[in-house]
Amino acid sequence: MKSIAVIGASLAGLYAARALRSQGFDGRLVIVGDEPHRPYDRPPLSKNFLTAATADPGQPALADAEETAELDAEWLLGTRATGLDTGGRAVLLDGGRSLVTDGVVIATGATPRRLPGPEPTGTHTLRTLDDARALRDDLTRGPAQVVVIGAGFIGAEVASSCAALGHDVTVVEAAPLPLVPQLGPEMAQFCAALHADHGVRLLTGAGVARLHGGGTDHHLTGVELTDGRLLPASVVVVGIGVRPQTDWLAGSGLPLEDGVRCDAGCVTPLPNIVAVGDVARVDGTRAEHWTSATEQPTVAVHNLLAGHTATTHRPNPYFWSDQYGIRIQFAGHRLPTDVPHILEGSPEDRSFLATYDRNGHTTAALALNRPRPFMRLRRELTRAAQATSA
Repeated sequence: MKSIAVIGASLAGLYAARALRSQGFDGRLVIVGDEPHRPYDRPPLSKNFLTAATADPGQPALADAEETAELDAEWLLGTRATGLDTGGRAVLLDGGRSLVTDGVVIATGATPRRLPGPEPTGTHTLRTLDDARALRDDLTRGPAQVVVIGAGFIGAEVASSCAALGHDVTVVEAAPLPLVPQLGPEMAQFCAALHADHGVRLLTGAGVARLHGGGTDHHLTGVELTDGRLLPASVVVVGIGVRPQTDWLAGSGLPLEDGVRCDAGCVTPLPNIVAVGDVARVDGTRAEHWTSATEQPTVAVHNLLAGHTATTHRPNPYFWSDQYGIRIQFAGHRLPTDVPHILEGSPEDRSFLATYDRNGHTTAALALNRPRPFMRLRRELTRAAQATSA
């Protein structure tokens, strides 16, 4: 291959570019990003960025100027990919432009899901740096009544940040408990208790009917729930999940099913096209985690350069979340029937290490503020997973 285009100046896109150079690709490398910013780290946007004492926290950059120069890439930032001509091996760009390339790495990530109906001023989603700046502007204007819709990781982290800033915070969650799919009901209840510990109201089993706005600027005034309750609000953050950014691939011939469908090596049915990160459905699974976005590119790029699936990505899932000063960490493959056991610490102290067991075998681990013993368990789970797949 003489030229490769990475579509998405994201975490996964940057790691793909790094992998291409480290694996010996010395041809033309083009990185296309729809945002005007070079790749940055998203996890701080819901935490440190919102609570920073400085007037402008700046961009949580993933690469400094020296590394950016060493990549020797052409950067097309503020440029949106609008289509993919697989027959002509061209990426279509906004403004009628096209980019002819031998290989493509799809790393366009995901975009937040939104509520149906009008969005009054003061309504936010949080995915991009510009999203975080807009939300931070609203949160620094003075005391606010904040309603966070969705108690997943983003919602919980934003609620934690808003509480730390002294705002009045309510979290609305449709499920009986937050994080049940990830942690199971017994462990999820301990994470749910973190909100009450810090004066944040958590309303579970509650749906949102619509948002209310008023005045000449139609500014947010409240959130109406499906049971008729009206919550006063001057700021709303919608954190109800994301959908993969695949609209631009419609008509390309690539299989699109909750992401770009790939094999276990991140390779699409066309071997000169691979997908990584939140947009990739790898071997039937789409993982929206930082670790997946950093691990998949090495495998994907290896296969792209080889021209076939020479190696596969068999991850041991891992994610973390920082809420109310507590680090929550999870690793492994948990099934709903797996039984949790607390090994050390105490849920009452909001510091414990737990495992999930299946037929006498440990399948996953969860920790609240127990990073060292958790990492030991994580390494053991990874070794066991590798031995099983060998």
